[in-house]
Amino acid sequence: MAFLSDTLARVKPSPTVAAASRALELRAEGRDVIGLGAGEPDFDTPQHIKDAAKRAIDEGHTKYTVVDGIPELKRAICDKFARENGLDYRPSQVTVGSGGKHVLYNALMATLNPGDEVVIPAPYWVSYPDMTLLAGGTPVIVEAGVEQGFKITPAQLDAAINPRTKWLILNSPSNPSGAAYSRDDLAGLAEVLMKHPHVWVLTDDIYEHLVYDGFRFATIAAVEPRLMDRTLTMNGVSKSYAMTGWRIGYGAGPEALIAAIRKVQSQSTTSPCTISQWAAVEALDGPQDFIAESNAAFARRRDLVVGLLNEAPGVECPVPQGAFYVYPTIRNLIGKTSAGGTRIDNDEAFTTALLDEAGVAVVFGAAFGLSPAFRISYATSDETLVEACRRITEFCARLS
Repeated sequence: MAFLSDTLARVKPSPTVAAASRALELRAEGRDVIGLGAGEPDFDTPQHIKDAAKRAIDEGHTKYTVVDGIPELKRAICDKFARENGLDYRPSQVTVGSGGKHVLYNALMATLNPGDEVVIPAPYWVSYPDMTLLAGGTPVIVEAGVEQGFKITPAQLDAAINPRTKWLILNSPSNPSGAAYSRDDLAGLAEVLMKHPHVWVLTDDIYEHLVYDGFRFATIAAVEPRLMDRTLTMNGVSKSYAMTGWRIGYGAGPEALIAAIRKVQSQSTTSPCTISQWAAVEALDGPQDFIAESNAAFARRRDLVVGLLNEAPGVECPVPQGAFYVYPTIRNLIGKTSAGGTRIDNDEAFTTALLDEAGVAVVFGAAFGLSPAFRISYATSDETLVEACRRITEFCARLS
């Protein structure tokens, strides 16, 4: 349409949202569809967090708040960073948004000029490149395949940086691969970044607590404190606390950057939901024992799905270290034809045929910048996962 902006034409709708929506549409039509596209825990928000939200309503905390977070939540965030990450932030260095995505979007909108580049390792969360484009920047995609554990190397990072580079976006553990950067991995990247003082780091730590097999989470500003003055450390309550719909994310960084983010937010959404902010205070300050319980369930589901998918003909599924996704490669299936007559020319064709013929909704790898693969969220019941993997195996076995 002629009246739409040229900027909007540069981006596409979220493929993960599209996959989940398509599954819902087919269910509404009476189809038996298993949806494995949504990236959210299937557990309920813990009761003590819900109780805190109810108290906030009863106590009248229902008005506008400070643009980027109530003082109580900012203090809880500072305490969390000190307690869990060894990072010393002041409340004036903290911003709270309506979800982690909101914080990332605000940061890019506040800092990018036309011609600025953002280094994004692939596979990546689907929104990083499009948010960069919306903000007027240019995504620079650096592929990290399964052979290197879906993690970029210091040499790759160094080669991607030039005078136009503004940001490096790091997501660990990763959506979609579940790969996680160790402390040594981050130290290698930090050494490169110290050679390029004009490059800032936007680290997306939203899956921080969802790590398995004894993996020790680390964040780059703690690994290399000299990077703190040019790092935005982003996190939130959505994944670890089963609070996706509450929409609270937060970030911490230099005061000048936080002030710029506040300015953007003041002219868009203003403050996040008051009730959700008080619930997030309880999430960060309250009991944390349920995280270990949910992690045990996620680890069991991960092992179940990895084992079953590796029995599917032509599917190779590595073991992720964190988050609640697997990212199987299907390079051995490209060029085949499904039982329903669809030629599998790429991973999007694979996932379309899988949905149409087997009733399993997943997200194709090209959406995450690395093909041929697909992403499964295993944040659902064991029974659902077993049935979904059975259908996937049968679908692959019938390819010719």
